[in-house]
Amino acid sequence: MATAAGVFTNTVFGFIICYAFIALWDERPHLGGYDQAQALTFVWIGQALLAPVAIFGHGFGHELQERIRNGDVAIDLYRPVDFQLWWFASDLGRAGFELLGRGVVPMVAGALAFDLALPRSPLTWLWFLCATVLAVVLSFSLRYLVALTAFWLLDASGVFMISILLSMFFSGLSLPLNVFPGTFGDVVQWLPWAGMLQVPADVLVGRHAGVEVAGALAFQAAWAVVLLAAGRAVQAAATRKVVVQGG
Repeated sequence: MATAAGVFTNTVFGFIICYAFIALWDERPHLGGYDQAQALTFVWIGQALLAPVAIFGHGFGHELQERIRNGDVAIDLYRPVDFQLWWFASDLGRAGFELLGRGVVPMVAGALAFDLALPRSPLTWLWFLCATVLAVVLSFSLRYLVALTAFWLLDASGVFMISILLSMFFSGLSLPLNVFPGTFGDVVQWLPWAGMLQVPADVLVGRHAGVEVAGALAFQAAWAVVLLAAGRAVQAAATRKVVVQGG
C-alpha cells in the first residue's frame, strides 16, 4: 500500500510540476539549454528517481541513527561483516525495489500524457542505467556520512533535515541546475549532489554524448569514491569508543 501510495503521489506531483514547467518554458523556450520536451522529461526522471536515489533522505539513515542512539550498534560492530558494506547492501536492495516499484509507472504515465524527449537508442538507456546506479551509490555515501553524526549528537534529526534540503536543491529536483546563471550555476554542477539527479537526467535527454557520457559517469564515480572513503574514515573515528546515550 505504501508503494502504491508513493506511485500515485509521484505521478500527481509530476503533472503539477509539468504544467508549471510548460508555463515557464512558454515564456523562456530554451531556458537552461533545454527545449520544452527535454524539460518535461527532466521532471519525470526526477519523479522516477526520487525514491530510488532517496533524495528526501529516506532509507537506512533513521534506522542507523536509532541503533546508534540506543546502543544496538555495538552488536552490529561485532558482526562478522563490514559495517559500511552491510548498510550499503541493504540500501542497494531498497533502491532496486523502488526503481521498479515506484520509478517505472510515473515515467510511463508521463510519457503517455506529454511529449517527452526519450531516446530511441538502447545504448543511451544503458548509460542512463549506469548513471542511476552511480547516483544511488553517491546518495548512499552522503546519507551514510549524515547518519554517522549520530555518534556525536544526541539527536541527528536537524542534520538529516539540512541534508534533505541540500539534496532537494542541489540535485536539480527543484529546478535543473543548468537554469541557474553565472558562477553559481557553474559551481552547483560540480557539487556531489548534482550526480544524484542532474547527471542521470542529462544522460537520458541526450545532453551528454560519446566521450561526454564517460566524463559524466566518471564525475559520479569520483565523488562516490571520495565520499565512501570519507565515510570509512569517520566510521573509524566514531567506533574507537562507542558511548550509549544515558551511560
